[in-house]
Amino acid sequence: MAYTFTRRAALAIAASAALVASSATAVLAEGWKPQKPVEMVIMAGQGGGADRLARLFQSIIQKERLASMPVLPVNKGGGSGAEALRYLKDKEGDAHVIMATLNSYYTTPLRTDIGVDIEEFTPIARMAEDTFILWVNADSGITNLDEYVAAVKAAGRDWKMGGTGTGQEDSLVTAMIEAEFDLDVTYVPFKGGGDVAKNLVGGHINSTVNNPSEQMGFYNAGKSIPLVAFTPERLEAFPDVPTARELGHDIVYAMQRSFVAPKDMPQEAVDYYTAMFKALSESEEWQTYTSEKALMPAYLTGDALQTYFLEERAKHKAILDNMEGEGSS
Repeated sequence: MAYTFTRRAALAIAASAALVASSATAVLAEGWKPQKPVEMVIMAGQGGGADRLARLFQSIIQKERLASMPVLPVNKGGGSGAEALRYLKDKEGDAHVIMATLNSYYTTPLRTDIGVDIEEFTPIARMAEDTFILWVNADSGITNLDEYVAAVKAAGRDWKMGGTGTGQEDSLVTAMIEAEFDLDVTYVPFKGGGDVAKNLVGGHINSTVNNPSEQMGFYNAGKSIPLVAFTPERLEAFPDVPTARELGHDIVYAMQRSFVAPKDMPQEAVDYYTAMFKALSESEEWQTYTSEKALMPAYLTGDALQTYFLEERAKHKAILDNMEGEGSS
């Protein structure tokens, strides 16, 4: 009996040791952690949708304790995001810098020779695709797309469409609208979507294509009216707002909300941030936010995300080339 007990004990100890060794290996594989605060670079100015969303991410990371070190948002919106792109390029191999992107991630390097190739950056995670809606001031008297088109044609170049910088997302959607309805508006660029929304309700511009999150406060206060959504299907948060497609106009456009890292970030750091954003994507706060603010959750990582980025870059090059062609005709 003594022998049996000793053998059983030995087997139990061996099994336990094997389990500990296996667990230790797993921990070692996933054991990298930031050694200092992490910079979350935002390629846009303060107050707009990109800035607010990045700071929401930072808040959730902090509240849910998803990172072992503080994550510090840093705005670098100069030159339609060129400042942020160059900064990330200069951080090659750095494991403590990530960048919140929007569609200027593609368009700025296409429009300006800043020596940046996004294919060199490290994809981390796409969290969602943000949506676009055509808005007017509640005092305009316009309640639908047909009335809008008629008002713009009557006003001609006196009609002011507000948006973010020329060549950025808002101006691309504006160009699509102009081409579809044979319109010619005056495009007024602002530093960020927050400024655009304020200027619409202030009466300084006539319409915008703000993301819902940027205009939602004014909409809830009854100061702005959504006319049409540029989404494949109606948005749950705006069930009464038709899509352009269902009205017979095939204008669909979205803004990716993603994170990338510098070239040659160590793989263990890539794995750490990927897991961090995966946990964030599953948090109740994030899921509630996407529902209320009309974002389309679209978590994507790794090679699939890089493929998405390169396909979107090609699409945006075609849009920009078409805009330039029309401008020179």
